[in-house]
Amino acid sequence: MQPDPKLNYCPAEISSNHQHASGSPLPDEPDVHLIVRMRGYHLHYAACLTAALVFVQDEGIHRRTDAVSVASGRTDRLPRLRCERLYVER
Repeated sequence: MQPDPKLNYCPAEISSNHQHASGSPLPDEPDVHLIVRMRGYHLHYAACLTAALVFVQDEGIHRRTDAVSVASGRTDRLPRLRCERLYVER
């Protein structure tokens, strides 16, 4: 499924993430809103603070995206960052 520019995310990502979401790998940490800009699309994810910061560091080294930003605010309707646990278990 292709991303829809009107929605700014790929609907398949949300549905597949919600089906397999198991919650935060660090439930005692606050979640943040992670915004990943790639090829003109803005992908929005929820991630625990540690995973988000490691993801930002990793993107700074590998530069696979156009930009990454971290925001506070509501994250309960956002899909979890894919493979979030891997960023915490490094």
